[in-house]
Amino acid sequence: MSILIKNGLIVDGTGKAGFVADLLIDDDRIAKIGALGDVSADEVIDATGLVVAPGFIDTHSHSDLQILTDPLVTPKVKQGITTEILGQDGISMAPLPVEYISPWRKNLAGLDGDSDDIDWEFKTTEGYLKMIDDVKPGLNECYLVPHGNIRMEAMGLENRLPNDEELEKMRQITRREMEAGAIGLSTGLIYMPCAYSESKEIIEMCKVVAEYDGRFVIHQRSEADTILDSMEEVIKIGRESGVKIHYSHFKVCGKKNWDKVDKVVELLEQAQKEGIDVSFDQYPYVAGSTMLGVILPPWVHDGGTNKVLERLADPELRKKMVYDIEHGIPGWDNFVEFAGLDKIFVTSVKTEKNQDAVGLSLSELGALRGKDPYEATFDLLLEEENAVGMVDFYGTEEHVQRFMKRPEMNACTDGLLGGKPHPRVFGAFPRILGKYVREDKALTLEEAIYKMTKKPATTFNIADRGELREGAYADITIFDPETVIDKGTFTDPVQYPEGIEYVIINGRLTIKNGEHTGAQNGFVLRQKNKEVVK
Repeated sequence: MSILIKNGLIVDGTGKAGFVADLLIDDDRIAKIGALGDVSADEVIDATGLVVAPGFIDTHSHSDLQILTDPLVTPKVKQGITTEILGQDGISMAPLPVEYISPWRKNLAGLDGDSDDIDWEFKTTEGYLKMIDDVKPGLNECYLVPHGNIRMEAMGLENRLPNDEELEKMRQITRREMEAGAIGLSTGLIYMPCAYSESKEIIEMCKVVAEYDGRFVIHQRSEADTILDSMEEVIKIGRESGVKIHYSHFKVCGKKNWDKVDKVVELLEQAQKEGIDVSFDQYPYVAGSTMLGVILPPWVHDGGTNKVLERLADPELRKKMVYDIEHGIPGWDNFVEFAGLDKIFVTSVKTEKNQDAVGLSLSELGALRGKDPYEATFDLLLEEENAVGMVDFYGTEEHVQRFMKRPEMNACTDGLLGGKPHPRVFGAFPRILGKYVREDKALTLEEAIYKMTKKPATTFNIADRGELREGAYADITIFDPETVIDKGTFTDPVQYPEGIEYVIINGRLTIKNGEHTGAQNGFVLRQKNKEVVK
């Protein structure tokens, strides 16, 4: 199969100025770039007036379950994404010992959903990645081994520190999963059981990851009141383990913390001066999205989801939860404090009974139920077995743009795919191109594409992708720079973007004239010899 793309503005992903040229694809690789005249090909695309860019790389994705149940992952591909990185926030699919399947599915449901349509007995990263291979994914998939899964296999879900034997077991599991092709380690230090750990535990796993030149990807312990201490912890992990560090969905939450932005930037630069390799990803919105259960104080989560539900059923413990939310706990990111009950919205539930809650703020939920908003929220979490998604508003456009311009930044979606999702699921990358490049001029076209392609490919050692050059894989996104934009809103998020005309994955057309062809041309990309390859 050959494809000739004619007369497009080639923006190659390196940051260099774009130039008008033709591009020839032969099988799954880029064969030639230049003035190619009347070269024959099986398919010819006239890209006059369009930008021809490398396929976009989403470095923070939550398609972990959906890639098995709906391998096309259309919301990602239709915004130009050709590769995504799964296994985020320390909570994902593998490893998963058989005895923990039931509690772990409940723990995972708020982030990645749940399904009875797959065989959950895949056990390890090797087994999980083989399942993705077998369904023939619609785009390329990479995997970070999650800290929470490692911890669960080594020592269960208890709130305690590991002993020496358990810590060594964590190191062994990390090595096994890196050998299976994981490209790094993730953690989410606001999620259980990751939050039960101290730095020493993470450092020991990161030492193993560093041997493979993998990256440590972290939803840090705080993005709000104690963000500076949290960043110091992450930098310490990088310093003492030698691992490369990558902050997930980088931001500063809550109005009272916005004066910390300058110091946050100073810490990034201080780490670089020390020789620590630091990067971060960002989605281009002032609101975030996660599982609603994070509004509960940390002690509520001790022992896993079944214990959460027991505590939610106890009226006296509910009173303690409200007290802790209202008064705070040192070191805990209190979402209600920095967003407010009126700025946290329910995005997904798993039962029909509570579908009327989707799209409501917690204040509106209380009014609908005729109850105090806390009681209505606790009821919802209990009835849905904690499998509830949310959106929370936390920041400012000024800060979004400031972090977007940083050299450490690359773009991501961080989109939860269920229910009424955050609009970033459908539009994060087109939003950068439409709003922040064309309208606000916060980035040049070349800068933005670099942050979507070559920058993440380099950060995660993804070989022969993220750049348009002869010999590289033909992952290509073609878009109209005059019309490209996200369409989804927080009230109506399920809308595909405009302006993404063609997407080519491994040399095969996946989006043609804006529509999905049904092709499943992706591969699992695995870490091998310190490169991430097909």
